[in-house]
Amino acid sequence: MRERLGFIGLGIMGRPMASHLLKAGYSLTVWNRSSGAVDQLVEQGARRATGPAGVARHSDVVFTMVGDSPDVEQVILGPGGVLEGARPGLIIIDMTTISPEVTRRIAAKCAEKGVHMLDAPVSGGEKGAVEATLSIMVGGEQEVFDRCRPLFEILGKTIRYVGSHGMGQTVKLCNQVVCGLNILAAAEGLCLAMKAGVDPSLVLDIITRGAAGSWMLENLGPKMIAGDYAPGFSVKWQMKDLRLALEAAAHLDLPLPGTALVQQLFRAVAAEGGSEEGTQAMIKALKKLGHLDAAD
Repeated sequence: MRERLGFIGLGIMGRPMASHLLKAGYSLTVWNRSSGAVDQLVEQGARRATGPAGVARHSDVVFTMVGDSPDVEQVILGPGGVLEGARPGLIIIDMTTISPEVTRRIAAKCAEKGVHMLDAPVSGGEKGAVEATLSIMVGGEQEVFDRCRPLFEILGKTIRYVGSHGMGQTVKLCNQVVCGLNILAAAEGLCLAMKAGVDPSLVLDIITRGAAGSWMLENLGPKMIAGDYAPGFSVKWQMKDLRLALEAAAHLDLPLPGTALVQQLFRAVAAEGGSEEGTQAMIKALKKLGHLDAAD
């Protein structure tokens, strides 16, 4: 018999992910703080729950995809949370990017009630969620991961078990450090082209085909040139992820100077009202520093 699934958090990433699970033929119970996304999924055949505990009561596996560490703690451990409606054997798969330490704390609380937890943050942004091509890095018990692997395969193309509780989050923070620095590299290279009077589209075409090529350059570079700052992954969430990375590094007494710089440049974008824009808006901060035309 197929597991009954639940999904909590139907934002820019969660909604298409939940839709994929429905389309794969699973029964799905959903909850979100705002009702619009819930209404859409109910129209597709999902069950509406009145809260996280209600999702748990009707599910064998519950996915959470919310905002930050306190949000995950609230929907799982808080009043009316998942644990309140859970029975022993329930599996919680948290796909939010949060603190590894918080993940381990939540997993320990779940274990006290006989509930299993996997931390399974994702990379790929809205595009990856819509196209079900996400990279998923999973921490927790190996046997629980093995049981849930068919569910992960509905949502992504690269699925890796990376170790015990919190290790999925740790790998995701490594990913975000590299992503942030790649965005800065792309923005700096294009700003240099613009300031020097070289066609940035020509530069982009050339360097994406050589050693400087990267996913960020190929996917965000054209948007930087066009002044298209629509979010695939927003500045505010990238700032949150880099904060978590810097906090984790501080616990390890590890300096991450490049990450700190990227965090501050994103903060400059946010200070100008760009927190909801896509991460390609990094170039706006550099254009302002370099007295380039930043009217867009």
